[in-house]
Amino acid sequence: MRNLQQYLDAYGESHRNPANQIIHFVCVPAIFFSTLGLFWLIPVGQWLGLEGPAVTWVNGATILGAVSALFYLKMSLGSLAMMVLWFAASVAGILAIESAGISVLWTCVAIWVAAWIVQLIGHQIEGAKPSFFKEIEFLLVGPLFVVDELRHWNERKAH
Repeated sequence: MRNLQQYLDAYGESHRNPANQIIHFVCVPAIFFSTLGLFWLIPVGQWLGLEGPAVTWVNGATILGAVSALFYLKMSLGSLAMMVLWFAASVAGILAIESAGISVLWTCVAIWVAAWIVQLIGHQIEGAKPSFFKEIEFLLVGPLFVVDELRHWNERKAH
């Protein structure tokens, strides 16, 4: 398995075009959020007959988050911490949508489809296929790449 820098370097090979990078800065978080929202709707706790808060909190999103956490921990403790923050922010958004009485399903489907269409346009501009076509774990690397690129962008801007 590659280390974090190797994954970021490999991911960056198909994300050099500034327009594609900007698209990714918007669409990767949107895809992350909407994917979690869709997985949130898988009622694993209910299927297992759990009661109380566990019936709500044991769902596809929390299970996906726990499994993904192992990947991020292998990358670095900082990667895990960053993705826990992304996960928490996404769950807060999902809960806000639910409490507003808006359909999580249709909101997340709309965001997910729109973001993927724009991502594919970004890759058309780039002239390169999305990285996850080669290796599926690049779906987990995308958010780390966005954070890393924004950090570098801020450093360049400061100088």
